[in-house]
This record gives sequence, C-alpha cells and structure tokens, in this order.
Amino acid sequence: MTRLNNSDSELAQELGDFPEDDLDIVFTPKECRTLQPSMPEDGVELDSHVRDCVQTYIREWLIEMFHAALGVPHHFVVSQQAGPRQVPGLPEEASRTTLTSSDFDLRSLQPDPRLENLLRHLSPEEFERQNEEARRTNRHAELLALYPAVDEVSREIRPVPDRPKEHLGNRILVKLQTLRFDIEIEPLFACIALYDIKERKKISENFHCDLNPDSLRGFLRSHTPSIDLSTQARSAVFSVTYPSSDIYLVIKIEKVLQQGEIGDCAEPYMVLKESEAGKTKEKIEKLKAQAESFCQRLGKYRMPFAWIPISLTNFFNLSTLEREIPEAEGLNGRKGSTGDKRATLLQARRLSERSLSSEDTYPVSNFKTISLTLNTFFKQEGDRLSDEDLFKFLADFKRSSSLQRRVKTLPGTLKLEISPAPENLGYCLTPELLPVKPFPENRNRPHKEILEFPIREVYVPHTIYRNLLYVYPQRLNFANRPASARNITIKIQFMCGEDPSCAMPVIFGKSSGPEFVQEIYTAITYHNKSPDFYEEVKIKLPAKLTEKHHLLFTFYHISCQPKQGASVETAIGYSWLPILLNDRLQTGCYCLPVALDKLPFHYSIHSPEWVEGHKGVFGVEVQAVSSVHTQDNHLEKFFTLCHSLESQVTFPIRLMDQKITEAALEHELKLSIICLNSSRLEPLVLFLHLVLDKLFQLAVQPMVIAGQTANFSQFAFESVVAIVNSLHNSKDLSKDQHGRNCLLASYVYYVFRLPDPQREVVKPGNIGARVAEVFFLSVGSKLLQSRVISCSNPDITVTQTATDEEVKSIMSSKLVKLCINLLLCISSGSALQPVDHSSSRMSFYVEGTNDMPSVCHFHEELALQMVVSTGMVRESVFKYAWFFFELLIKSMAQYVHNIEKQDNPRRSRFSDRFKDDITTIVSVVTSEIAALLVKPQKESEQAEKINISLAFFLYDLLSLMDRGFVFNLIKHYCNQLSNKLNSLSTLISMRLEFLRILCSHENYLNLNLFFMTSASAPASPSPSLSSQNSSSCSSFQDQKIAGMFDLSAEYRQQHFLTGLLFTELAAALDADCEGWVQRKAVSAILSLLSSHDLDPRCSKKEVKIKIAALYLPLVGIILDSLPQLHDFTRRTGNPEEEQDSAGAINQNVALAIAGNQFNLRSSGISLVSLPYRQSATLGPDTTRNLLICFLWIMKNADQNLIQKWIADLPSMQLNRILDLLFICVSCFEYKVNKVSTQALQKSRDVKARLEEALLRGEGARGEMMKRCRIPAGNDRSAGLNENLRWRKEQTHWRQANERQDKTKAELDQEALISGNLATEANLIVLDMQENIIQVGNAECRDNLLGGVLKVLVNSLGCDQSTTYLTHCFATLRALIAKFGDFLFEEEVEQCADLCQRVLHHCSSSIDITRTQACATLYLLMRYSFSSTSNFARVKMQVTMSLASLVGKSPEFNEEFLRRSLRTILAYAEEDADMQATPFPIQVKSFMTSVAFIRNFHIEMCLEQVLDLGRPKIAKGYQTSPDLRLTWLQNMAEKHTKRKCYTEAAMCLVHAAALVAEYLSMLEDRNYLPVGSVSFQNISSNALEESAVSDDVLSPDEDGICSGRYFSESGLVGLLEQAAELFSTGGLYETVNEVYKIVIPILEAHRDFRKLTLTHSKLQKAFDSIINKRMFGTYFRVGFYGSKFGDLDEQEFVYKEPAITKLPEISHRLEGFYGQCFGEDAVEVIKDSAPVDKRKLDPNKAYIQITFVEPYFDEYEMKDRVTYFEKNFNLCRFMYTTPFTMDGRPRGELSEQYKRNTILTTMHAFPYIKTRINVIHKEEFILTPIEVAIEDMRKKTQELTAATNQEPPDAKMLQMVLQGSVGATVNQGPLEVAQVFLAEIPADPKLYRHHNKLRLCFKEFIMRCGEAVEKNKRLITADQREYQLELKKNYGKLKENLRPMIERKIPELYKPVVKVHSTRYS
Repeated sequence: MTRLNNSDSELAQELGDFPEDDLDIVFTPKECRTLQPSMPEDGVELDSHVRDCVQTYIREWLIEMFHAALGVPHHFVVSQQAGPRQVPGLPEEASRTTLTSSDFDLRSLQPDPRLENLLRHLSPEEFERQNEEARRTNRHAELLALYPAVDEVSREIRPVPDRPKEHLGNRILVKLQTLRFDIEIEPLFACIALYDIKERKKISENFHCDLNPDSLRGFLRSHTPSIDLSTQARSAVFSVTYPSSDIYLVIKIEKVLQQGEIGDCAEPYMVLKESEAGKTKEKIEKLKAQAESFCQRLGKYRMPFAWIPISLTNFFNLSTLEREIPEAEGLNGRKGSTGDKRATLLQARRLSERSLSSEDTYPVSNFKTISLTLNTFFKQEGDRLSDEDLFKFLADFKRSSSLQRRVKTLPGTLKLEISPAPENLGYCLTPELLPVKPFPENRNRPHKEILEFPIREVYVPHTIYRNLLYVYPQRLNFANRPASARNITIKIQFMCGEDPSCAMPVIFGKSSGPEFVQEIYTAITYHNKSPDFYEEVKIKLPAKLTEKHHLLFTFYHISCQPKQGASVETAIGYSWLPILLNDRLQTGCYCLPVALDKLPFHYSIHSPEWVEGHKGVFGVEVQAVSSVHTQDNHLEKFFTLCHSLESQVTFPIRLMDQKITEAALEHELKLSIICLNSSRLEPLVLFLHLVLDKLFQLAVQPMVIAGQTANFSQFAFESVVAIVNSLHNSKDLSKDQHGRNCLLASYVYYVFRLPDPQREVVKPGNIGARVAEVFFLSVGSKLLQSRVISCSNPDITVTQTATDEEVKSIMSSKLVKLCINLLLCISSGSALQPVDHSSSRMSFYVEGTNDMPSVCHFHEELALQMVVSTGMVRESVFKYAWFFFELLIKSMAQYVHNIEKQDNPRRSRFSDRFKDDITTIVSVVTSEIAALLVKPQKESEQAEKINISLAFFLYDLLSLMDRGFVFNLIKHYCNQLSNKLNSLSTLISMRLEFLRILCSHENYLNLNLFFMTSASAPASPSPSLSSQNSSSCSSFQDQKIAGMFDLSAEYRQQHFLTGLLFTELAAALDADCEGWVQRKAVSAILSLLSSHDLDPRCSKKEVKIKIAALYLPLVGIILDSLPQLHDFTRRTGNPEEEQDSAGAINQNVALAIAGNQFNLRSSGISLVSLPYRQSATLGPDTTRNLLICFLWIMKNADQNLIQKWIADLPSMQLNRILDLLFICVSCFEYKVNKVSTQALQKSRDVKARLEEALLRGEGARGEMMKRCRIPAGNDRSAGLNENLRWRKEQTHWRQANERQDKTKAELDQEALISGNLATEANLIVLDMQENIIQVGNAECRDNLLGGVLKVLVNSLGCDQSTTYLTHCFATLRALIAKFGDFLFEEEVEQCADLCQRVLHHCSSSIDITRTQACATLYLLMRYSFSSTSNFARVKMQVTMSLASLVGKSPEFNEEFLRRSLRTILAYAEEDADMQATPFPIQVKSFMTSVAFIRNFHIEMCLEQVLDLGRPKIAKGYQTSPDLRLTWLQNMAEKHTKRKCYTEAAMCLVHAAALVAEYLSMLEDRNYLPVGSVSFQNISSNALEESAVSDDVLSPDEDGICSGRYFSESGLVGLLEQAAELFSTGGLYETVNEVYKIVIPILEAHRDFRKLTLTHSKLQKAFDSIINKRMFGTYFRVGFYGSKFGDLDEQEFVYKEPAITKLPEISHRLEGFYGQCFGEDAVEVIKDSAPVDKRKLDPNKAYIQITFVEPYFDEYEMKDRVTYFEKNFNLCRFMYTTPFTMDGRPRGELSEQYKRNTILTTMHAFPYIKTRINVIHKEEFILTPIEVAIEDMRKKTQELTAATNQEPPDAKMLQMVLQGSVGATVNQGPLEVAQVFLAEIPADPKLYRHHNKLRLCFKEFIMRCGEAVEKNKRLITADQREYQLELKKNYGKLKENLRPMIERKIPELYKPVVKVHSTRYS
C-alpha cells in the first residue's frame, strides 16, 4: 500500500487520527454546599464503617471523559443574504382605479428600470460564467444549520445523570420580625416548627428564636455566660418535600418559669395595656419587677405560655404543582380514595429521589411571598401540651373557625415574612451549624437551615456526613410517687461515662446562648405530677460510639417560691438509656423506669430503688438522622461482617443478639450478602453507594478465613443483580428516557471506581489450609479453561448441567495429582503456579507466572459473572444490561488509564479470554433481543431498551478496545439478528437504532476512513487505523466515477458503519416497510449530516468535500426510491375544498397529461423519466428529510466530480435527477409558518386573505404537517391527517414544544431562517441544472432541455425569494439565448407554461422581480421573432396565460402588469438591433391588445362571480379553441371552489368535446369520439362545441390548438377529471357515460393498468347508486328595472344546492345586488304573480324569486323512471300561482283557481353555468274543480307511497294518515267532497270533471283503508288508542263519503251506439 497523499494526511491529522487520549479519567471535586465538608470531630479514631462512610461522602467524583462528540447542539446563524421574500401583496384600495380608454395608452406610464446588460452581445458561455459567479456569492456554508432539527427523540444521546447531592425540598424562608404583647414585662422565647395534620407528624426540627429587646434580655444575663452568633438567628429556611394544604407553621412561645398556673401568668396580658396611664402603669411596673426577680432566680427554666398556628395553604401554588406533576393528585390536599393516596405516594417518591431545589422541580414562582401580621395568640393549656393534642386542635381549627371563640386568646403582635428561599442565600448555616456558601465577611444575624423530617420515604442516597440524634421526652407519671413533686423538669444529658463530668457538650443550644451545651431542661407545667412534654433535644452524635455512651435523664422539682437555705432544684428521680444495644444505635419509643435514689458511681451495673417497682413511668422517643447508622438489620449485619474481614478483630464477634465465630464467618457473610435485597428500600437507597462499593470489593478480593479460601464473587454479583432488579422494579423510583434507573445511572457515572488494589486477606490458619486453598484454585483454573473453550463460539450454548458434570470429572480425576504437585512446590520453595477460581465459579489470581495475570481485574470478573450466570440472575442481568455494560466500560476505562498505554496497544490491552467473554455477552444479548421481539408489545419495548444499551456498550468499546474486534461484534450482531427475526420492519428498526448510536461516535468519520478512497482503504471489519503501518489513497481520476455513487460491496467494506447504515436505509426504502421505519432510517442519515454541518472541525471546504464523498452512495439510493417519494406538487385549497380534493382542477395537470402515455394520475405532475409513479409510500416529512440530504451532498461534494458523473450518465438517469430536482423545488417552496408580524395588527379577515394570497390557496397545511412532532412510537400514522388545515387553535395535536407566545423577534427570526433555507435549497437545485446543461453530453442535451425547463417553470410557480428569482431568471435568459430555436420548436408546452409564470411575475409588487420578469419576457419574444420572424406562438401563449391569470389568480395586480407592459415596450424601443425589423411595431401592437384583454376581463369579474361567464366572451373564445379551453378550465375551478361539482364536471365535458372536435379534424380513428356528438348522452349541451370547424380555424395555423390538452392523452385526462367530479357530485350514472368514451381509447392503447383502475371506479359508482341522493333545487329569478341594464325583464332559472330554502337565495341575491346598487335600491317581490312594470319605482331594482320544479309531459315519464333521470337533462320547469277572479291569491274552495306556468330554458341542466336564460314561457289555468282533482290525486299518491314504502316508516305513514282521515281543519277531503260532489253540476261541461273527482275519492278512501290496516301492524303497544281513533275517524269519513262516491251521473253512462248493431249488421 502507498501512503496517504499530503493533503489527505493533513486532514486525517486535523480531525484526530484516533488520538491516544481518546478517553480520560477525570477526578472532579464534589460540589460542597458548605465552606468545609461535614466531617466527624477531630482526634477520634474512627471505626471501619464510619471511615468508609466519610470517605464515600468526601471523595471526588470519578468520571470517564471521551473526546467531544461531533453532534454539537444545533445553533442557527442566519445572515440577511437571502433578501426579502417575494410576498404577493394585497392591492390597496387606492390602486384600484376605474379603467377608462385612456388606460390603454401605455406610453403615459413610466416604465420600470431596465437591465443594463440585457441587450449586450455576450456568448452563451460568458453568460453562463457570469451567472455562476453571481450564484456562488453570499451563499450559506451550512445548509442544515437552516433546517429544523429532526422531529424524533434523539436516542443516540445518553442523558448525563444528575449529580448525587443532598436532598433539599421546597425551601421556604421564614423571617420573624416582631414579637410583642400589649405589655412588655419579661423576656419571651419563640420556637417554630412545621406540622402536617393529615399525616399527624412533625415535619421539621425546631427553630428557636429570641426577639426580646436588650433591656429584657438583660434579665437573664446571669444565666447566659456566652451568646454565640449562630443562636441569634431570626430567620429560618424550612424544607418541604411533599407540599400540601395540611401543613401548618406552629409558633410556640415560652416564658421564664414563675409561680402560678399558665392562666394566672397570662391574665395581665389579657387585661392590661401599656398605653394606659395611672394605676395600670403602676401595675405594669410591679409586674416587671416581679418578672425580673423570677428571671434572676429561675432564668434557666421555662414554662409554656402561648402559641399560634399559620396555614401554609396559600403559600404553595398547588395548581401549578399539579400541572407540573400531573400524577401527584394528593398534593393538593384532596381527601381522596386509596388510589389518590397511592398516586400521591408514588409521585412524591419519584420527586424525592433527587434534590428538589427551588430551581428545578418547583420553580420559585410556585410560592407566594407574603408578610403577615398576627394580633391574636392562643393561650397554652397546661393539660394539652403533647403533639397529639396539637394535631387534634389543628384539625378542628381547620374545619371550623368558630373554634377560636372557645379558646382563650391573648392580644399581641407577631410580624413575619414567608417567601421562597433564594438559591444562594448569603450567610446561612446548615442544621449542623456549618456555614453555607456564600458566607460573606460582614456578618450579621445568620439564617438557619431547618432539617426536614419528610412524611414519607425520600429515596436519595447519602452524600454528606450527618449524625444527629433527636430526643423527645413525652410523658412522666409521678401521680403515685409518695414525695411531693409538682413543678417537674427533666435535665437531659449525653454521657460518655457514668461520672458526672462525662456529660458531653454535644447538645445544640437554644436561642441567645452557646451553640452547644452539656445539658438542657424541659419546660415546666406548674403543679402537675403527670406532665406532658413537647421538648425537642437535638444532639450531635459522636462519630465513634461505645457502650459507655448513654442518655441521662435527671428529674427535678423546682421551687418557685424562694425558701431560706433551700435549693431551687430538688432531684426526684433518674433514668438513663444506652445509646448502643448490641453495638447498634437504639432508636424508637421507650417507656423507662425511674430510679428514686441518687445514682451510684457505676449505676449501670447496680440495681437502684425504682418508682413503682421498675415499672415504666417515663415515655421518651429517640430518633436519629444519620448517614452513618443504617438502622436496618440486614445492612447492619452486612457492614459489620465486611469490616470484620478488613480489620483485626477478635472472635467471636457479637452481631446484634448472636455471636459469630471465625468458622461461621464465611457462612454468615454469604447469608448477609444474599439478604441484602431483603432490607427496606429506603435505607438500601440511602446507603446504596457504600453497599455497591462493598459488594464490588468482595467480588474481586481473595480471602482466606479460618485457613479456608472464601469466595464471595458469585454471591456479591448475584446480590448486585438483585438490588438492580429491585430498584428498577420499584414504581417509586424514576427512570430516564432509556429506562435506566436514575440512582444507578448516577452511581456508575460519578461514584463507581475500581475496588482498592486487591490484597490477599489471610486469617489465622495452617499450612494444610494453604494447600487446600491452592488445590481449589487449581481446580477452578481447569474449569475456567473448559468454559472458555465451550463458550468462545457464541452460537454454541453450554447448559449448566454440562458444566456441572465437567466440574465433577475434573475434581475427581485430578485430585491426587494436584495435591502431589502442590506439596512438591511448597517443599521446593518454588512459586505457586497460576491458578484460577474454585467450582463456585469465582475468579481471582494470586502471584504467578506470565501465562496468567497475577491479579483478578474487576472488568474480567464482571464479564465472567455475566457469562456464567444462570436462571433468574441471568434474566435480570440482560434485562438491565445497561448497568453492567456501563460498569464494564468504566472499569475498563480505569484499567486502561492505570496501565501504560504506550506499552499496551489496543490489541493487547485486554486478554483473549476477556475478549471471548465480551463476544459471548454480545451474542447472548443479541439472542435475548430477538427472543423478546417476538413476544407481546411490553416485551418488545424491553427489547428496544436492551438494544440501545448494547449499542452504547459497543459505542464505548470503540474508544477502549481494538476497533477491528468491535467491528466484528457489530457485524456479528447484524447477522445474528437477521437470522432470528422474520419481521423486516422490526429488524430494520432495531438495527437502525443500534447503528444510529454507533454513528454518533465522536470519531465516526475516522472510524469510516472518510479520507480514504475506495482503492486504498482496508476492508472492514478491521483493526483500527492507528494499528496499521501504512495506507494509501489514489485520486478520483483512477477510479470509475459512477461507481462512487453506488452502494457496492467494496464500499461497505471500506466504510463499514456508513455502509451498514446505507444498507438499512436501502432495505427500508426498497421493501414494503412501514412508514415509521422509513422515517427512522432517513432521520438517522439526516442527524449525521447535521452533526457534520455543525461541527467546527468540518468547516473547511476541503474537509466537507471529503465527507460528502463518503455519502455519495446515498444519491444512488435516493434516485432508486424516486417513485416512492411524496408528491409535493399537489395543491389543495381550504378545508371546505379539501373534502373533495379529488375534484380539484389543477392547472398543472397539463404536465401529467402531456407525453405521459396515458399512465397519469388524477392530479399532480408526473415525472418524465418514469413510465408511471406508484402511490407515494414515503410521508412528506420523510421525503423532505431525504431530499435535504440529497441537496447537502450536491452542495458540498466536489463540483468537478459531480460534473464528471453527470457527463457519464445516460439520458434516462439524467431525467431521473431532473425529476428529483422537480420534487425538491416543490418540497422546499417557502411557506409562511407563522402569520407575518405586519399582519398581526390587522383584522382576522385581512389575515386570512393575506395567508391565502401568500400560499395560493394551499394554506399552511403542508408546512404544519412537516413541522408536527410525532412521538417515536406513534409515527406510523404520519400523513393520515394531511388535509387538516393549519389553524393551530383548532388542531388537537398541537405541537408539544411550540410556544404560543412567541415574540415578534422570534417570529421574524423563524421567518428569516425559513426564507434562507428555501433560497439556498433552490439555488442548489439551480446549480445542478446548470451542471446538467453544461456538461451533459451533446446527444442527450436537447432531450434534457424540456426536463430542465419543467424544473425552472415549477420553481417560478412556487413562492420564492427575490434572490432566487433573480438567479432563476438569469438562468432562463441564458437558456433562451443558447437553445432558443429548440425551445420554440420542440418544447411548446414548456414555452406556454413559461409564458404564464413569467407573466405572473410581471404583475409582482416587488420592483426587482418585475424587472427580471420583464427582461425575460422581452428576451423570449425577441428570440422567438429571430427564430421565425414572427412571435405568433408567444403571442398566443401570453394571451392564454393572461386569460388564465385574470380569471383565477387572487394576487394578480393589473396596475403592476401595466407597468411591465410599458417596460417591455421600452425595451423594444431601445433595442437598436431590432429597429430595422417589424419587431418593435409587432410588440407595440401586441402590448396594446394584451392591455385590452386585461381590461375586458377585469370588467367581467364582478358578473363572473355569479354567472361565471358572459355570452359575448364565450362567443369570442369560440374562434380560439385554446382560449375557450382556458376559459372552461377557469370556470371549472371556480365551480369546484363553490362546491358546484356537477357544473365543474360539465365544464370539463365541454372542454373534452372541444378537444374531440379538434382530434376528429386531424385524423379519423375509430376508437376516438366523433366530435361533440359523441357526448350527447353525457350532456345535450355539448353540441355547442361543434362550432370548431375547418371554416372557423385551421389546426395547422401557428399557435392554434397547440396546447397540451389537444391530444388523446389530454382528452383522457379531461374526461377522467370530469368522472371524478361527477362522482363527487353524486351523478354516478353519468360516470358510466364518461367512461364509455374513455374505455375504447384505453383499450386501443392496451393500458390495462388504467383499465383496471377505471373498472374499479365504475364498480364503486354503481355501488353508490343505491344510496339516497339529493339533487339541486331550482328557482325562477326575474330582474326588473333599468338599473339591471341588459338584464331588465330577463328571467333565469337558477340551480341551487339541495334543500335550499327560498329565504336563503332571496337573502343572497338581495345582498349581492345591494352591494352593487345600494341596499335601499333593491327590493324583492314577495309573490309569483305577473309583474306590472308600470307600478314599479324606476329608481329601484326589483327581483322576483319563485320556487320551480322540473316539469315532464306524461309521455316523458315513461323514460324518466329513476330519481336521477327525473333530475338530469332538465330544460322545462313549472311553478304554480293560486288566484281568485276578484284578484285575491286565496279564496273559498269553490272559487280557488290556479295558474300553472311552464318555463323552457336555453340549455339543459346541469350545464356549465348555474343559471340559464328562460327562452319560452306558457301558462294554463285550472278551474276550482280541476284544482280539487289535482289535490286529491296528490294526496292519494302520498298515501300509496307511504303505505308501500320498504322498509316501512310508521311515522311517515301516521303523518300522512293524520292529514287524510284525521283532518278537522278547513279544506280537508270531506269539505272538498261536500263542495264539489254534493250535487250533480248543472253545466254538462263539468260532468267529466265531477266524475274524475268522484273516482279520485273512491281510490282515496280505498288507500286510506289500506293505510289504516298497515298502521295497525306497525304500531307499538302504547299506540293502540291512537290506532282506534284513526280507525274511528276513517269509518266516519267513509260513511260521510259513501253517498257522494256512489252517486253517478246517468248521462255519462248511456251507450253512444248499440253494441249488437255494430257487430252484426
């Protein structure tokens, strides 16, 4: 191999060629809150356990640090280079001037600035060079810095665990400011604590505070020898882990003891006021003197006085807490169910796992700062001093405020402030009185932190030394004591011996005194022999406790009255409590006996006289808060036995109540290890760090106990596994996003370090023991070797049974030989041979030779234990593999750090046996993953977590072990998973997650040998690059360029990880994978590219080129997946239109129809190179991510390489690239993500208009779908809700991370980034097109021009920035200059589209864009003229484009278009080269005619809203088929927007008929329709299009019928669109008629795929016919009044949607014309009578609206059978007008006439319009009896229909029956009969009418009978009475009608001629 060339070598060095310091071990000092860490007292020899605890708490964190990863956080740096985006503005009202004839004079306008160099002579090559230079300037270097972050959860980032730290709850600062009563006569002392009344627990220690003035404090000077500053605190920081509304701050007030009950002492405070003068003042002075006397004599004794509770409900914003912690329902104080309590408990425990400071879980804002002034205190009751009494009172107090009236109160003032404690509170002391940082020099009164006693467990491991004891004397019962003892106090001392001098100064002092005291006295209740106590004695426990330490309680009677010679204190009893019991700290509640006699010197071993005969009379509670004493039996035993091994102890040792001999030590220790997991969870968590450290020490430390080798490795490992399992299974403990227990993650990351250097601990024994030891070790060595052999192949599984049998075999056969060998070794004095562990599978090593290591390394032991574990242990090991993997990695990292790296290359750092173990572990874990994946969902989730853990493990191994070895593991993983999984989606998903993590490695690029070309890179899996001697790189020229873009086997070998990733991506895209898998695959690639773009090491251009070369095969993969990409070219409108998006008319459908060989889709733009496109399988997000990757490669790759690649590609491949670029343009169109800031001030209506203008009807739906964040597990549903319009306040899946209150600056920044992304993406597309045009081979270049033009035209149709438009127009002009002839001759369709896009930009409101568009349009006309001396084709295309734009484009601005026309005229006038030609004159003439057409269209726009076309325009268009086709399409589009789908379909049918006429003129083909005649079955109106004939136009004339629709494919496209619209409109029968024309064409073309689709649509249509449908409603509308102009006295039939009521259309038309003529000038005529114009106001416009129904003659009804036939092809309508002869509309039955009016329309409905002129009207009048006959026939028909309806409808039947037989109103059937049938008419002319009516009634009464019988069968039980009533009414009606029905007119039944004479004459 040759070496790297110089530039590549420099790149490799610059990016770090696998540096030696790939990882570092960093010792990080622990963060200590205090100035000095909390430590035991100096000068004391600590026992092993305390020493270990302290060492654990103060030692530094040990963190393994790898080099900074590539994936730096996304940071967008956006420049302003992209320029302002072109925003089609809404025209201001001022610009809408009335157009007059003077507007046609374009010369009166000022033209826009012209491009200076447009008319210069430049070669095409120079033109292209200048364009390229301009494009290359001011470009963004990092494309993906502009691209939004990948929407998935980034699993390749392992969360860094929180540092273990001291637990702090919600911290509240309480400042006491004032405490005084109305009279100030003595010092008072406050004591504050928190109580939770629901839990009935004191939840904080006491805070003592002295607020006395100096004058009163002086009373106690003799009793306070010193006052430490720490005791002068007046503010305290309380901590609350579990906030609730049941927490109270209780302030207790004490005073100096004096004679009298509490009530007596309080009385002066209740009745006296210091402000009063006279006798009151004297009393106060006297009381003050008495108080001073008591203070001097009894100053060290206290008595209870008063208290006050403060509820903290208002200080915890519980609603906020609930919102932040949804599960903590119980935190709001609800008295809920057991489930509520459970939820509270679980959530609170999760909270407690980490330190909850005010800056994280509960922000400061959750608490309200408030100052309180309290004026009432409760008097303390002497018999209610216990905590139980307090809780009872507080509970009653909370329930009822009236309780205050029943309790005696004292007037006074207490001022305090409660606020959230600041994060860095200056000058603060911990509960141990240690100063907290910051601790300033200028010290005033300090703040004190008050220790919390949480109501429930707090799962936070100890991190500081804390050793406190709290003593709570509770109750003393001296009621039966014979002596007089009434004022009782207890002196409490902590003794280190039994001598009085042994009292230790470890008791925390109260306020205004020393910090620590030797004794403390409880408060005294006056004259109470059985007092309750509430004292809290806080003691700092010595670090080393012995059996001599105890609590001493001395009981005194205090004499309040001074007696001569008598002592104040009289000892009345003694009691004591040893601190240790069996070497364990005693805590809990005790009832102690009290000794009467004075204690002897050794009182603990004497038996004094006891009160009540040794009966317990003194209740006391002792509680410890200690990070030294575990207070758990299992932990105590474990630690004690461990330390007995580490230090010299004498056996037997005492452990609680048992003695353990040396012989039993091993058994007991193993038992204690096994039982560790049985300890309570809280103490286990508190001492977790120390427990794990000890277990890991035991796992690797060889020990000899009592001469026997003791192996604890297996037991220690299994205990660790059990603890890990318990912690993970506990619902109280939280986990991170990867399912890792946070406590364990924190331990591994910060705390774990290799056990101390292994030392051999040998207990007393003999030489025989040594022999036995070595014997066992040797046997173990053989066992290990056998295991290694059998497990080196991961595919061979060894059962435990086989291993056990092998063990027995080895032990039996080798026993004698081994013993002899060992004895010989010992006798000869030679070294022991290397041996391994015993049959218990323990592995440690003693001194040995070089063949085997002499020391057992932790990582080797751990790996071994993982491999050989079995059963439940094995299951748990791999279930929580992450923990053991991270342990392995950290232990390996420390091992590597400790050895000499230079002397230990990667290959030889670790033993072969260890590598075998690692291989086995990876294989077993992979098998476990595969096994779990076939199980239910829950197990699959577990498999995903294990998979991620394994990936991180191998990720870390890449930094520690030989990379070739790790690559082999990766390869083995992939192969093994493939063999065991059947589900392709699951397989790809798992491997993708795995590879994503590996590819996020900080040395990912070097691992993939990115700087190596395919000829030089070694095959991977391979050893790491650093281990190779040399490598080489050849230049690009030496390889086949095209091969670099393929994912070849050679590539996969050289670039291993990238090759694997690309393989997964290709598989996901090729196979039938689910969308979420494809999304995940693409996101993995995108994340990698983003990390490169944002890595400062990769910022150099040459580095980027090399990196891009690494990703070239991705281009091939993307091109292969082209048919699956999402089609961004489809445009839909607002949500109302989107319901029926299939019917949307897309102007761009032309691209699908032209040249697509009938394999076209119903909408969208097809791709040239593909014969057909499958339905998109990739979602829009996935496609967008894939395309941005493609653009990134094209941007950063070597452009020379790209050009060479393009030059070698065949034409078909180049077309595929163009297709891809086409999609890129639509994908990265700039879409407004947020409403622009300017629009924020406007009304909602204007905002909506602006949005529609910006997005051309698409709305922001597409962008919303791209931005919506779908959780990793739910992304399978991506794309299902694409049609949901972007109205964020209405979308239920609002983005989780989206803030609704973004500032204007943030919105502007987002818009800027989005605009820059769109600009840069489109410029990259433009660069690629230039490359294709410039370097594509000459043979296929002409073929590619059409594809390039399509992409350019598409980009012009999208919203673009002015920067891009400038470059795009420049490229277009270069193409026109270079390929003008070809463009105008061959690319007719593209030229037409180009004209439309350019003309659209000519109406832009932005000057730059307008200038560029004008120059391009002029150049188009100029080169067209140069080519043919006439630009007729361009003229026609511009005219068509203008007609299309004016008709439909909402942002089209005529004012700016006029300016552009004037600018083009100016170009023609200034073009010196063309002055000698007719060109300038033709341009002037054409511009004038264009201006006329524009004005004509604008005039018709108002009318077009209603009529969608004027006859004169339509007639004018008929001589120009192209324009008529455009007009029909525009009308179809407007109809679709108004949901008039049938009319839209008819427009397309007419368009198809037009095309058919044209095709029939060109050639006669039997499968084509014969002109418009063939469309008569669809619509008789289609014959209108037959006007296209030879005498009107010539198809061969230049520019005529040149549109893409005038082809067979165009005809099919129009008809298929029409069929879709008919189907949407419910006219399924017409769909059949349409396809009757389409199917022969498809058959002729053998397009069987489309035939299949067509027949399936037909089936669907026929299936839909059976459903109920509702067609249109029709109204006659007449216009009267001169204001209507041509419409005056015109009548129309309007078609309205089904069930439109008369008031609806009336309101709409009145409103519309009211806007035209003024609301007062329009009037609606309410009736349908003939209008007498003479009676109308000439200044008003009148509208007459009448409901009409389709009218058919009787003969027609034979053919119109179905509901559809009665509502299709309608041209006759009827309405009825009732009247009487005297002019009234209504009258009696006998005088009621009716006028039936029949209208005939010009065309049949449905038509291309919704209103049609009435061309004929006829009327006939019905006499009253004829009216009656008609009415009775209708009633009979209704009855018949209701009776025969299937399925029967009882309600309808009863309703019709009620109107027939139950009618009691006027003009019912009976009245009609009585009026017309009661008598035979006198006029013979009426005989036949009389008889008809009689027969009608006869049939009517028969139908009534049938209906009553039918109803009888349908009624329910509760309608029987109703049925009887109906039958009774029917009987009456029948009886009343019988005489009239049976009376016949004789004259009608006389024979006219004798029958027999006719037959037999």
